Amino acid sequence: MADETRLPDIQPTLRVVPRPADTNVSGDIFGGWIMSQVDIAGAIVAVRRARGRVVTIAVNAFQFKKPVFLGDIVSFYGEIVRVGTTSITVDVSVYAERRVFQKPGESVEVVKVTEAVLTYVAIDEHGRKRPLAAN
Repeated sequence: MADETRLPDIQPTLRVVPRPADTNVSGDIFGGWIMSQVDIAGAIVAVRRARGRVVTIAVNAFQFKKPVFLGDIVSFYGEIVRVGTTSITVDVSVYAERRVFQKPGESVEVVKVTEAVLTYVAIDEHGRKRPLAAN
């Protein structure tokens, strides 16, 4: 099991700092905002593998583990877990770096905040599914 208190030792697919407009009335970041960013991160991985357009066809699993707060730096790590004839399944793990903008010398806390698995289908210029090229 990966350490959920350290960033993975790979480059993230996407890294974002949420804005005040992304918060709910309690000051936490909307789950829908996180879901949207997860879909973008997963699609980046799928587009690279498909070498072209993809569409999201399924959110196979989605688990919010911890909240995301204003000021967190949120990193999304995508990894292909399955490739079919036309589909690509991507696992996306999301980590938040907290207290990044605090006083010098204060430690940065890293927490895994979300896990998700999404499936994308490669499509052609007419929006029809197309076979994936061998990799």
